Amino acid sequence: MKREILLASGSPRRREILQNLGYSVNAVAADIDETPLAGELAHDYVLRLAVEKNRAVVKMQPENNVPVISADTSVVLNGQILGKPESVEQAIEMLSQLSGCVHQVLTGVCVSFNGAEFSAVQQNDVQFREISSAEMAAYVATGEPFDKAGAYGIQGLGGVFVSHLSGSFTGVMGLPVFETVELLRRCGVKVPPFQTV
Repeated sequence: MKREILLASGSPRRREILQNLGYSVNAVAADIDETPLAGELAHDYVLRLAVEKNRAVVKMQPENNVPVISADTSVVLNGQILGKPESVEQAIEMLSQLSGCVHQVLTGVCVSFNGAEFSAVQQNDVQFREISSAEMAAYVATGEPFDKAGAYGIQGLGGVFVSHLSGSFTGVMGLPVFETVELLRRCGVKVPPFQTV
């Protein structure tokens, strides 16, 4: 029997990560204001959004009796949060900024269950190789960058630009497995590898 999880996110990548861990996942996207506060640091921003998403979904489904997981991921370059591009020009600008540089990917995770709530932030350092203008244009033409923070997905075609990663591959994807499992454990949830007997 699979263990159930309620994912406070519409992200197919986060759902896939949890399914690969052996959970049965129901997803409900949290509708919250994701505008950064004035002067808010990226670490505080992703943590705040992860907690707010979790609480919003718990409030929407008060009868829910399964663990709720929420997360928020930001790509950060020199302290500046790079969101999801809204145009071809914006996507190319972001890729130009990341080209040849090291940037950070931060993911805030929040887990709640039976009145307990725990959260954490996981950080990665990602090195991009130099990207030519032609490569940027070809990548943006695939459409992949448009629902991704920082205009790339490491698990897709965007992975060809990553020359080095210090941290967690699943963290860059949007849900760091180690931290998520530790938060589930702290909430008293059974975690993988599940015993079959």
